[in-house]
Amino acid sequence: MIKETPWDTAAFSIPTWELLEYSEAALQQATQTLGHHTIKVAPLADKRLLHQYGFYYCDTLIEPHCNAQRLRTMQHSEATISKDVNAGQALAICHGAFVHGRFHCDFNLQKAAADLRYDNWLKQLLEAQQVYGLYWQGALAGFIGYSGNSLVLHALAEKYRGKGLSKYWWSAVCGELFVMGYDEVKSSVSAANIAALNLYASMGFSFSSPQNIYHRLVLKQEEIL
Repeated sequence: MIKETPWDTAAFSIPTWELLEYSEAALQQATQTLGHHTIKVAPLADKRLLHQYGFYYCDTLIEPHCNAQRLRTMQHSEATISKDVNAGQALAICHGAFVHGRFHCDFNLQKAAADLRYDNWLKQLLEAQQVYGLYWQGALAGFIGYSGNSLVLHALAEKYRGKGLSKYWWSAVCGELFVMGYDEVKSSVSAANIAALNLYASMGFSFSSPQNIYHRLVLKQEEIL
């Protein structure tokens, strides 16, 4: 009913776990285990058990999704994409970019460790060649990491944010995934990340599958329920 998440353990240097179901049995199993626990629940689910077992709210995730027919493609001659990406430059853009992430919203976790978690994720995607570099006038402006038909990790360098450029890169990457044969492109966005939600809406994406994210942290044996 719970599973280890070794990629998070590597960043936070503590045992980390994800609950696979919302049930009292799963909550009891989690609270007998030292470390950091995550559970995703429907927004309208009764949260009393979560609070009873020491879980606290961190974020709400929403799934944007779009097919090729609905996608509003936008192009600019200076905005290009390429899978030829300088890893060092991409990691510099990544570091500290995910302030809307649930790990940054968790008051029990260090921000530096949360940054490391996303840095490590980008390294894995780069090694798997699952990253598109986003270029403006030939300079790396950001990246989009993908897995299958999902855009899983994306960021822009600070000086390129808020300029209305993202739609050119995002629509280009979506187009590439449709060329690969996927019928739909999707992502996962924090409800607090208004800029990303507005971007996806402007491109014709719909939204579904909201999930509330709750965390729990127990580091001492005497704190186990």
